[in-house]
Amino acid sequence: MTKIKLALCQMNVIDNKEENIKTASLMIDKSVSKNADFIVLPEMFNCPYSNDKFIEYGEEEKDSYTLNKISLLAKKNNVYILAGSIPEKDNGKLYNTSYLFDKAGNIIAKHRKMHLFDIDVKGEITFKESDVLTAGDSFTIAETDFGKIGIGICYDIRFPELARVMVENGALILFYPGAFNMTTGPAHWELLFRSRALDNQVFCVGVAPALNKDASYHSFGHSIIASPWGEIIAEASEKENLILCEIDLDEIKKVREELPLLKNKREDLYEVIKK
Repeated sequence: MTKIKLALCQMNVIDNKEENIKTASLMIDKSVSKNADFIVLPEMFNCPYSNDKFIEYGEEEKDSYTLNKISLLAKKNNVYILAGSIPEKDNGKLYNTSYLFDKAGNIIAKHRKMHLFDIDVKGEITFKESDVLTAGDSFTIAETDFGKIGIGICYDIRFPELARVMVENGALILFYPGAFNMTTGPAHWELLFRSRALDNQVFCVGVAPALNKDASYHSFGHSIIASPWGEIIAEASEKENLILCEIDLDEIKKVREELPLLKNKREDLYEVIKK
């Protein structure tokens, strides 16, 4: 299976968990009706992007209302779903965690955001996830019917070492559910997705919440797919939108033969150590 139809669900997230999951469910149903193979939800798709809301909306994996709903949808529709991320509670700690469901509704991978979003852009935006969240410490590569994929979350994309480790371990598509803001988004969102795709000659996918001007945190939106050649092949605006796009993994082999970056690395001088 080399051709995959991706569905990027850029949903409007509000301060109501049940309504958010209803919106996600409707977008998943629409994606299925368009024959999507792999559906992706945004970072923190069940709650507003805010430290106090992470605490309020946090769920334990074993009895998560959100994850149970997504599991049933994956199984019912026989489709992969990458459940963006949710605030996950575990042993008194809170994580920003993404879950991948297979076509039987089983969790086959989970990624806890490794690099926490602690920034202070003077006069623009200050945010410190580490005030309430704990960082993950594991790389996440999952096996699917069409090969291996890598999973990061938002700020993780700024660290090229993580992308390279995932690709060195066989990932053909890198997924980063994210929620860049109206300062960092216009400056860096497209650039980062094109760069990680180009550096590693893979497809790189970002799925964000839509811009909600009533929220305290304003998401840039612009869910995106970049090709192994570093081109943008699909991108949304800031509004709620469902992107459906077919990609062909054979393009990876073609690009790597034409421009053999990974073969031409000087591993006698440097290397990425795989753990």
